[in-house]
Amino acid sequence: MNNLLTIDKERLPRHIAIIMDGNGRWAKERGKLRVFGHEHGVEAVRRTVENCANLGIDFLTLYAFSTENWNRPKIEVQTLMRILVSSLRKELPTFTDNNIKLNAIGNIESLPGKAKRELLEVISKTAQNTGMTLTLALSYGSRDELKTAIKQISSKVKNNIISIENIDDAIINTHLYTHDMPDVDLLIRTSGEHRISNFLLWQIAYAELYFIDVFWPDFKEQHLVDAIINYQNRERRFGKTSEQLS
Repeated sequence: MNNLLTIDKERLPRHIAIIMDGNGRWAKERGKLRVFGHEHGVEAVRRTVENCANLGIDFLTLYAFSTENWNRPKIEVQTLMRILVSSLRKELPTFTDNNIKLNAIGNIESLPGKAKRELLEVISKTAQNTGMTLTLALSYGSRDELKTAIKQISSKVKNNIISIENIDDAIINTHLYTHDMPDVDLLIRTSGEHRISNFLLWQIAYAELYFIDVFWPDFKEQHLVDAIINYQNRERRFGKTSEQLS
């Protein structure tokens, strides 16, 4: 039986975000270079994207490359950009067949020219798809996102476009990269680390956090199923009491 069938389709998380961690350590365990792990991590991405689309998840956001990742060895960064370009090109038929819309958040302008062009081309070609929205967080850092939003709002206050008294969650949301996405319901991090690593700090305010001691290349359908079932067994109170929910 398909593992996905064990999930309650009536209580799916609308937005799943994943910190795909452990590629380098997965490769090291096998006596390989870190890039070997990144290359095999692509297969886990493909599996997870297709499983989420088949399940009916509305939004899937993957932490693909952080602002801090630019500080990694040059050869590793170059390899990650090469993998990004080749993967986007290869996965376009998958996006089309599964009605997936590609999106990206982060400082896209900082990407190498070839990677940026390939990314924007696939985003354009999938723009009319109406199924799951797959968002790649690229050259992304939540603190940078928040600083940018604060600067934009401050400028509008200065120019009397926004009144200080009217600044609320909704206004802040409209100035974030994720302005057209719902907050995260379920955040998954692989590799056994228990950190958020500057990822969607505003958007995960009430997300359910799920940490799994499996390196990203080994993340399979059953791991996704376990994470979602764990999510469905939790009581999401959003600051209220259990009695109020009942």
